[in-house]
Parts: sequence; structure tokens; C-alpha cells
Amino acid sequence: MEAKTQNRAIKKVAVLGSGVMGSGIALHLANIGLEVLLLDIVPFDLKEEEKANPKMRNRIVNDAFAFALKSKPAQAYSAASAARVTLGNFDDDMPKIKDCDWIIEVVIERLDIKQQVFEKVDKLRKPGTLVTSNTSGIPIHLMTEGRSEDFQRHFCGTHFFNPPRYLRLLEIIPTAKTDQSVVDFLMHYGDVFLGKETVLCKDTPAFIANRVGVYAMAKVFQLTQELGLTIEEVDALTGPAIGRPKTGTFKLSDLVGNDTGTKVMMGIKENCPNDEQAGAFEVPAYVQFLLDNKFFGNKSKKGYYYKDEKRNSFSLRLDTLQYEPTGKPKFASLDASKKVESLSEKVNAFIKADDKGAQLVKRSLAGLFAYVSNRVPEISDVLYAVDDALRAGFAWEIGPFQYWDIVGVQKGIELAEADGLAISQWVKDFVDAGNTSFYKVENGVKKYYDQASKAYKTITGAESFIILDNLRGNKPVWKNSGGTLHDIGDGVLNLEFTSKMNSLGGDVLQAINKSIEIAEGGYKGLVIGNDAPNFSVGANLMMIAMLAMDQEYDELDIAVRQFQQTTMRCRYSSVPVVSAPHGMTLGGGCEVTMHSDVVVASAETYIGLVEVGVGLIPAGGGTKELALRTSDSFKNGDPMLQSLQDNFLNIAMAKVATSAAEAFDAGLMRKNKDRVVINAKRVIAEAKQEVLRLSEEGYSQPAHRNDIQVLGRTGLGTLTVGVESFIAGGYISQHDAKIAQKVAYVMCGGDLSAPTTVNEQYLLDLEREAFLSLCGEKKTLERIQAMLTTGKPLRN
Repeated sequence: MEAKTQNRAIKKVAVLGSGVMGSGIALHLANIGLEVLLLDIVPFDLKEEEKANPKMRNRIVNDAFAFALKSKPAQAYSAASAARVTLGNFDDDMPKIKDCDWIIEVVIERLDIKQQVFEKVDKLRKPGTLVTSNTSGIPIHLMTEGRSEDFQRHFCGTHFFNPPRYLRLLEIIPTAKTDQSVVDFLMHYGDVFLGKETVLCKDTPAFIANRVGVYAMAKVFQLTQELGLTIEEVDALTGPAIGRPKTGTFKLSDLVGNDTGTKVMMGIKENCPNDEQAGAFEVPAYVQFLLDNKFFGNKSKKGYYYKDEKRNSFSLRLDTLQYEPTGKPKFASLDASKKVESLSEKVNAFIKADDKGAQLVKRSLAGLFAYVSNRVPEISDVLYAVDDALRAGFAWEIGPFQYWDIVGVQKGIELAEADGLAISQWVKDFVDAGNTSFYKVENGVKKYYDQASKAYKTITGAESFIILDNLRGNKPVWKNSGGTLHDIGDGVLNLEFTSKMNSLGGDVLQAINKSIEIAEGGYKGLVIGNDAPNFSVGANLMMIAMLAMDQEYDELDIAVRQFQQTTMRCRYSSVPVVSAPHGMTLGGGCEVTMHSDVVVASAETYIGLVEVGVGLIPAGGGTKELALRTSDSFKNGDPMLQSLQDNFLNIAMAKVATSAAEAFDAGLMRKNKDRVVINAKRVIAEAKQEVLRLSEEGYSQPAHRNDIQVLGRTGLGTLTVGVESFIAGGYISQHDAKIAQKVAYVMCGGDLSAPTTVNEQYLLDLEREAFLSLCGEKKTLERIQAMLTTGKPLRN
């Protein structure tokens, strides 16, 4: 694939250095369709007879790339992505970089070694080729010393975060000699083609995300000891309770590597002698204890936490430096935060409390407020860049200035000053001028306070996104407890699910039907999409469980019919319906998506028909739709059974595609019709454009399908033999087999003596009957009960 923008085309990229970051970056570039050349050094310890052996000379890069391919979560979208990466070594293959449009250096963090690599690159690259470094802390301008003018003009820092596929931050760090066109290109390219949150940084130590994020971690290290808290207490307080990853602080350090994190802390302390909070970067004695004993965390299987051979969990006690069984944190403030829904309420539950847990949260936030107030404009001219960097690089739900808005700017100043911390004068001037928040929304557009002009400005590039939160101030077109219908402009509506985890119950189905009805009444079309972490986790299982346990089969029949009619309404309406899935799109969520006119999916969509996991089959049109797509795949002379078997297994094995790219292979998305957007933030805006395109092309309601070929007993016999072999091999249980037989029965059109052509309603009736029969099975009810109580599938 050739990715072209702003008069520059990227067709092939060289990545120099194949460690965890190098291999990860190479795979992410390959994910978007680029050819990638991944090089590393020839091993120093080759024996004489190995020195001419290409395989041995590539041993380092081969091993590193193989390790990356096995890593979890997967770095590659699909096997096809990995196949686009070519491996080689610096000695034999470096001349090949002359064919590359972008060369990314990811070698060891030593300036002298990087300079040696760049000296070779400067001699071999063609003029105009982009050259960037993935350094996380070495000053960018030092790497260009001695290089040609053309090299210097096309050189800057491009700092990815680990793992490169999943963490959305890409920091762009130009030097004074970098061409502005190069900066503009990379900011745009990283956003649109790599799906990243591109953040422009100044060439300052640790740039933005690590400078602030590592400070936040170091401050918590300091407060943990000062307040006499345990590490599991602190992890409970600094995780989802305040909108941050479930690792909290210390598990994150174990995950990253305690040696790595400490190295960054020490680097900031050394390179920022005038930092007013430099004391926070002092390495505590308990961290030094871990380093001295090589307890680096997950990679050494021991850090702040470890598990014994019986999987019992232990954690380090900071006062004794002994490990003890991990305890369960208990704070009134933590309990209060769990009882409320919104992040604003959760954070303020701590602000209003005064136990030790609350003190940790308040004082760590106070430190953060003071710290970022003094980092603007040192590390960035705009405060939103700090928030963008922390959200995308450290997976925080909101950034420091957004936390400050939640707490209240004046209240944040008071908390910081009560702790003896200095707030920058520009914030005090900002408050004195009557301002009360760093952000505000005007006419659906989010604006930030610009320190330099002392005025609110629109965030650069924000016009390319549709953020539903920015529309909250507008009166919705319609809403109920399951969904809100927004007018997103140009005659297009967007239905946002608002149920818990976007599960699909009666209220959501009503919202879908009503939204289509309203759209047909004078709009150009409808987008079904939301900004939540997941598109939908599937049907409301609790409702199904209650009806099944009470043996209310008539009610269940009505509920399933309503679901089928709703998905079919998505397919058969007089205006285009485009779905915009992302994150988990499971069960019923997948079925809604499959019945849309077009799917515009985030690359990070994890989609599948997973009903078998709870003892059921897809009955919202999902089994019917895969039978239909199987029929559409039949061609004269082709072995029909193979296509049937592949789609049957997707349902019977409850397979989940781990990317939108895999969803095409699984038949859940359609080639030449559905499409993928790399940047998740752009999905709704792109789906809107798809509605407009379909409308302008004269969209008309499709005709109902009466031409679905099913194979009857021919297919049923083949699939039954397969199911029996799985039982004989001990791969599935008897109940798995019973469910699989139901799936096979529907997909083959039932017990037909010969291949037959049927319509959609015929298959919908079959899948509904199969679903209802399984609701009467004891083992299915046990599976549903297990899922509702443990969140994990039961294989009984």
C-alpha cells in the first residue's frame, strides 16, 4: 500500500533496531499496508563457520521478530501484516535503505551508537528521505551533529509508546533545523494513517508524556511511604477509581520494568536541575532494594508483586522490605467512589473525604496540578497537548488539566498551596480574570485556554472529529434510557447507545427502531456509533436469564422476534444506516453491525458471534446472515462445503476477530463494501461521510433476499461428522456438540433432502427456534449464570 499526503508518499519504511519497540513499530507500519525493512546487528559471537551463514547473521533480528509475533496482545492485525516485514542485518542489508521513504532508528539508548548509525544512514539514504529517532529521552538536536544539511532538514524525533499498535501516542519532536513541512507531514500522517494521537513536543528532557507521567508516578512513590500505605492500597486508589488503567501505579511499574522506570526518573532528575519539584524524582530506598536484587517486575517474575508456584499473590511491604500476602484495600473514600458512575463524581468523592486513601489522591493531584502549571510553556505552548499526551501515552481517561477542571481550578490551587507547592502565576492570572475552567464547549466545539493570548481557542484539527460529549449541551433529537439520538450535522443523525456497557435490551432496540423512523422522516441517514470504550458487549443477558429461568418462553419468543425485526430494520430502511464499531463488538452488537448498509470500523475492533459461550446461538439474525454470506460466496465449480465449514466454525467456536482486518477473513465484514479507519477518534466522522456518500448516490432500500442457497443434508452430514470427531477427540463437551448441531441445522437450512433456495425469514425462524430450545437446557442456564456471576465462560 502507498500512503500519500501533502505531496509526500510513503511506500517503504526501514526500521533500524529490532528490540521490543523496533519490532512493534515495524509490525504497526506493516498493519497499515506498508512494506517494512527491519534490520539489526550481526551477532558478535558468531563462530567462524557461521559467519557466512545468512540465517546466523540475522539471528538477532529473526529471534526478536519471532518473539514479537508471539507476544500478547498481538502486535500484528493479521498474518498478512507480518508477511510485509523483511528482515536483515546492518552489515549486509543497510544499502537497501536507499529504497525507503522513511527510516526510523530504534537502537539502544546511547547517543554515540545512534550517531554511528546516522552516519551510515546519511551516506546511503536518498535526498529527501525522512529520518527519525524513537529515543525516549536523548536530546534530538544532538543526533544531527555532523550530518548533512539535507539530513538535518528531514530529521526529527518520532516517539512511539509500547506496545506501538495499542498505545495511541506519537510524540513528534522537531529540532530547530527540521523543515516545517516535515513536521506538518508527520503530524498528519501519524493521525490519519497510523491512527495515533500526534502531539507536537519541544526538544526538552523526556518530552511531554514521560516528563509528566513519570513525575506522577514518582510523586505517588513518595506519598506511599509518607502516608504509610501498602502498595496494593495505592494501586486500588490510582487505578480505575480515578480513571486510570487497572494496573494502578506499582503494577504498572512492574509491567514496564522497575529498572526502566527508574532510569527515566534519574534521567529527568539529572537533566532538569532547575525543576521546582526535582525532589520527587529521588529514588526511594525500597526502589533501590528492588534494583539491587534485580526484582525488575514482570520480566524477572518478581517486583512489587510476585506469585508463588501455587499462584498465591504476595506484595512488598515498604517498611520491612519483606513480602507478605496481598491484602484487600479498605477505605471509605474508595467505597464512596465505587458507588458513583461518572469520573467527575469518583474523583470528587476523594476530594471531599479525609482518610489516608483520600489524602493520597488529593495530594498526588495537587502535585500534578502544580507540576503541569509550571511545564507550560516549557514543554508545550498549549495545555491540551499535555492532556492529549497523558491520555494517549499512559491510557488515562483524562489529562492533568482535565482533572483540574473536575476538581475546580481554585480548589486545585488551594490543595497545592496547602501542600507547599507553587502554582505558576499564569494560572492565578487566569482565575483572577474570572475564568473557572481550562476547557469549555461553545456550539458543540471544544475550546482550550491559550496562555499566550489569554483567550479560548479551538483545538487544532478538532474539526475533523465528531465527539459526542461536545454535543451534550444541545437538545437531543430523541432519547430514552437506552440511547440518545444526536444531530451531527448535514442531515445526518447518530444513535449513541447509553445502557450499561452498551448492552442491548428492549430500550436499545426501541432506540434503534425510533432512530431509523426519525431518519426516514427527513434526514439523509443514520450512524450507529458511540465514544464509549466498547461499541456493545451484546444482548442483555440478565433479561434472557430471568425469562429462561421462569420458563417464560412466549416472552422469550417475543423478545427474539423483536431483536430480529430490529436488525432487519437496519438492513431494510429507506435511508442508509452505517454502523461505526470499535472495541468489543460482541454477540448482538456484532449482529447490528452485520445488518448495516456499510460498516466503518475502527482498526481496533474485536468482533464476534460469541453466543455459544453462554450456551446459545446467535438469533438476532447473526446465524442467518452468515448462512446468507456463505451462499453469496458460492461459485460454480468451487467446493461449497469449505466455505460453509469455515463460517460454521466461526459461530460454533465463538471466534472473536482481534482486529477489523481479521473480521474480513471471518466473514463478519464484507470486502469491497465495509472499510476500516485506523484512528478510532475519526470513526464517527468517517461513518457520517459514508452516509452522505450513499445518500448522494441515490440510496434506495434494498430488496429482500429470496435467493439464499442452503445445502440441507449434504452440508449437515459433513458438519455433523466434524462435530462428532471433536467429541471423540475430547475437544468439546456434549453440550458444546448439541449447540454446534443447532448452528449446523440453521446454516444448512434444516433437514432438507437436497440443496435448496430459501429466504431470510425462513432462516430467521430456524435460528429463533434453536435459540428457544437451548433456553430450556439446564446446562445453558448454568453457562448464563456463570457468565453473569463471574464474567467468564463456563464449559460444561
